[in-house]
Amino acid sequence: MLKNYLKTTFRNFVRNKGYTAINILGLSIGMAAAVLILLWIQNEMSMDRFHEKGDRTYVLYNRNQQSNGNIAAWDVTPRILGPTLKADYPEVEAYSRLSRTESVFTVDDKNIKSTGQFVDADFLSMFSFPMMQGDSEQALSDTYNIVLTKGLAKALFGDNEAIGKTVVLDSKQPLLVTGILEDLPNHTQFSFNYLLSMKYSDVLEGGEDTNWGNNSTKTYVMLKEGTSQPVFDEKIKNVKKDYTKADIFPSTHEVFTHSLNDYYLYNKSENGRMVAGNLVTVRLFGVIATLILLIACINFMNLSTARSEKRAKEVGIRKVVGGARKGLIMQFLSESMLLSLISLVIALVTVALVLPYFNQLVQMELSIPVQNPLFWLFGLLFVLFTGLVAGSYPAFYLSSFNPVKVLKGTFRQAKSALTPRKVLVTIQFTFAIVLLIATIVISNQIRFVTEREAGYDREQLIYLDYDVALPKHIESVRHELENQGSILSMTVTSSPITQVWSLGGGYEWEGSNESEEGVDFVRIGANADFVKTMGIELVAGRDIDVRKFPSDSTAMLITETAAKAMNMDNPVGKRMNYKGSTEYMPIVGVIKDFIIESPFQAKIRPLLVQGPKLSWESFVHLRLNPANSIRDNLNTIERVLKKYNPNVPFGYTFVDEAYAQKFSRAERTYKLVILFAGLTIFISCLGLFGLATYMAESRIKEIGVRKVLGASVFQITRLLSKEFLALMLLAFVIASPIAWYVMNKWLEDYSYKIGISWGIFAFAVCITALITLSTVSWQAIRAAMANPVDSLRDE
Repeated sequence: MLKNYLKTTFRNFVRNKGYTAINILGLSIGMAAAVLILLWIQNEMSMDRFHEKGDRTYVLYNRNQQSNGNIAAWDVTPRILGPTLKADYPEVEAYSRLSRTESVFTVDDKNIKSTGQFVDADFLSMFSFPMMQGDSEQALSDTYNIVLTKGLAKALFGDNEAIGKTVVLDSKQPLLVTGILEDLPNHTQFSFNYLLSMKYSDVLEGGEDTNWGNNSTKTYVMLKEGTSQPVFDEKIKNVKKDYTKADIFPSTHEVFTHSLNDYYLYNKSENGRMVAGNLVTVRLFGVIATLILLIACINFMNLSTARSEKRAKEVGIRKVVGGARKGLIMQFLSESMLLSLISLVIALVTVALVLPYFNQLVQMELSIPVQNPLFWLFGLLFVLFTGLVAGSYPAFYLSSFNPVKVLKGTFRQAKSALTPRKVLVTIQFTFAIVLLIATIVISNQIRFVTEREAGYDREQLIYLDYDVALPKHIESVRHELENQGSILSMTVTSSPITQVWSLGGGYEWEGSNESEEGVDFVRIGANADFVKTMGIELVAGRDIDVRKFPSDSTAMLITETAAKAMNMDNPVGKRMNYKGSTEYMPIVGVIKDFIIESPFQAKIRPLLVQGPKLSWESFVHLRLNPANSIRDNLNTIERVLKKYNPNVPFGYTFVDEAYAQKFSRAERTYKLVILFAGLTIFISCLGLFGLATYMAESRIKEIGVRKVLGASVFQITRLLSKEFLALMLLAFVIASPIAWYVMNKWLEDYSYKIGISWGIFAFAVCITALITLSTVSWQAIRAAMANPVDSLRDE
């Protein structure tokens, strides 16, 4: 019986090559797209879920009431918080703080710059990063130990043994290599090439940071088994308040934990609670994968039912000679299953070919898990599901034909305003229009935000690390670069202009009251020429300049938003200080607001630019001279820096590129949506093309008669196209509110956003109508221009 099914199926495929090709192409593209999306979703859903103790590992957050009434939450905490919780709360089994660092490694004649993390000794026992060599519990127990990833170890030592060897950090400190880790997997948010002890960070900074107001590190805690997270959160909620209640300016921040397993997917703060952020995008693409596969299945259903007349006699004869309906259903389902299997094979080959390009698009290293038996089991279920969905309606529809009516030629149903095929085509159009509108909305939102004024001049601006040997020569470097004409100005800062590295409060100022003093400020340090180098507009006063005014080491620049938060009309000349401190900070200037955080957020937080005594020096920003080529400027900068710092590789970052990284996730989402929307429309067009071809074939005699009676090519084309156009318009009416709702939910993540105007829907319906007419009209015009003699000669 099975052999007979397969033989009949194969003959049917060969007899109808065109329709078979359309079905296989549509299904294989739909499956390939679904597989790519599912690989991406699997990676997103597994982010940092491979850690064995992840179910009891948590990230610590601050929570605080803002001046606008909202509650903010953020995951940067004081350094003292982790050790305090370990000492005071028996529920804490282990903790580790993380603080980013970048250093130059010297081994023999090699000098390599790389990024890493300062961590506590418990880090490697808390997280399941595979250790190739060394003891995870002891590797970071000493202040001067270091753990390397495999890639960095190979870069430094080649194929030689690295364990037990010494590396020199920043041309100064020898460190002992005590462990080698596997390179970090794709599905982790952690980013480092080496690990250093947090004790070494304390040595570099001249002691342990015990300031409860300095939120500067990310802190993880691992709770003992059986510990209730809500109960623990209630216990630690007021820990910052308790430790600062005797201070002149006590903390108002609450502390809470957020599960490591949920840290990536539930990364959005909503009134002080962590809710779905990245998970919303994951769900969106899960829906897109389902829609693409359903559209491919709908194509199969439509083409199968449309060709029912040609197979009606086959059904009638089979029933007359004793064929049961069950057998007919099995026949049609076996055709669908075989076609689905062929499509899956083609889809997997396609995925293997395009995966490297897809990885570049999503910036991941996805792979087909061919060695995983569950993958093949899922593939089999995938074929069964697709085959059943795609073939169920044709099987039950065709097998239901009455043999007597079929063989008499009277089985055709009367024309109806609502047929299953029309419903399926409408659903197909609806999906495509929703994705098209989503593509337009996301594109407009990204363009709207990228065109937002950043508040500083990003062009011809670079930054580089303020390396250990450079501070002694910083003024000599500046003079040489300015004299050689490669830069216009230079400023030394505590952080890049595109990132927030410090956030804190505890200030008071002339005329301030208790409610105003609760403001948290974004902080960045600078020594001189900050306004000039960054290209920021100075509203009042002057720039910080320790070269001309040594007392500016404790001076302040404030933004306009900061001035409003401080309720100051004329801030220049007034003084600030930490509450209870007698060291005053004069406000020397007011500057325009600029975007240092996410450009998708409408609210810009108050910001302070502090003199170098109030901060630290980590980066050098350089304003390049536009009179020279960028390459010439960079060559001059490299030559001068090598003169003073020969062992440090020259590395730099363009600020405009760093700023563009703020849009990277939204742009990847847009590229994915436009890719899969395009595939959806293409698959839909394949189905429309097949239906139009069949419609033209089935009405060939009608067309011939109409032409003989004087109908024009335009009239016949309109006759054959209007049904599809009507279905498209009906789908647009259904799709519009769905798309409006979905995209409004997506836009909720951003406070600086576009409105969804009627023009977007008008553009979408015009594009859809154009695509529909282009797909259908080609076959309609071809049928209309055929010679009626050829179609009527046998009448």
